[in-house]
Amino acid sequence: MLDKNQIAAASKTLHDHWRAGTKFTGIDADQRPRDRAEGYAIQAAIEKYSSEPLFGWKIAATSEAGQKHINVDGPMAGRILAETVIADGGTASMAGNEMRVAEPEFAFRMRKDLPARSTPYTLQQVLDAVDTLHPAIEIPDSRFADFVSAGAAQIIADNACAHLFVLGPPTTTDWRALDLVEEKPVITLRGQQFTGHGKNVLGDPRVALTWLANELRQLGMTLKADRVVTTGTCHPPLPIQSGDRVECDFGSLGKVSVGFK
Repeated sequence: MLDKNQIAAASKTLHDHWRAGTKFTGIDADQRPRDRAEGYAIQAAIEKYSSEPLFGWKIAATSEAGQKHINVDGPMAGRILAETVIADGGTASMAGNEMRVAEPEFAFRMRKDLPARSTPYTLQQVLDAVDTLHPAIEIPDSRFADFVSAGAAQIIADNACAHLFVLGPPTTTDWRALDLVEEKPVITLRGQQFTGHGKNVLGDPRVALTWLANELRQLGMTLKADRVVTTGTCHPPLPIQSGDRVECDFGSLGKVSVGFK
């Protein structure tokens, strides 16, 4: 296992590149994570750079398209820092963003803690801990110049490509009575419309949320009350450019939008 100095050094490098909007080829060999556990250890150290409490969690690569986008074979968790959150209808800076994609997502805010424990949480136990459901947009990016070849451990260290995040208002619809698998948000971009599908998110956004709770559990961490969890894109990542506006209509679940400059 990497020691605390190696973890701190790798984390600082990633954070410095994120703040500067610059890219690099990869973490130095003597600090590079060799597995998911070391990747998460480096990611955890990034949180200390934020002056505010953690806003929530994201899940990368919950769809086949998302996995292909960063060349990994399964989901991974990342932290949403409070300073990366943009108000619904606001404007996101494109500066330093090389991925340049927007992702429509189902997001949940937790009502109570799900602490670390030895046995996995069931889907129902996780849903019982949820407060509200929100439409959301994630704007990911990587600090690696070639994120496709970085590998899962480095991508996890790179905060699972977390960059910017837009949270829509909580839905007033009884979402628990709906089959989120068959929800089909409509995304409008440059006059074109695209249709997402709940089933693209690990088969069901609720399954993705349960995966996140259990990923943290295995890491010995609590999924805390009031944290937001965004569950991954329900449509293949949509290419964006400066001047664009992305509007996502989740039907009865509400709307969310963001512009780019």
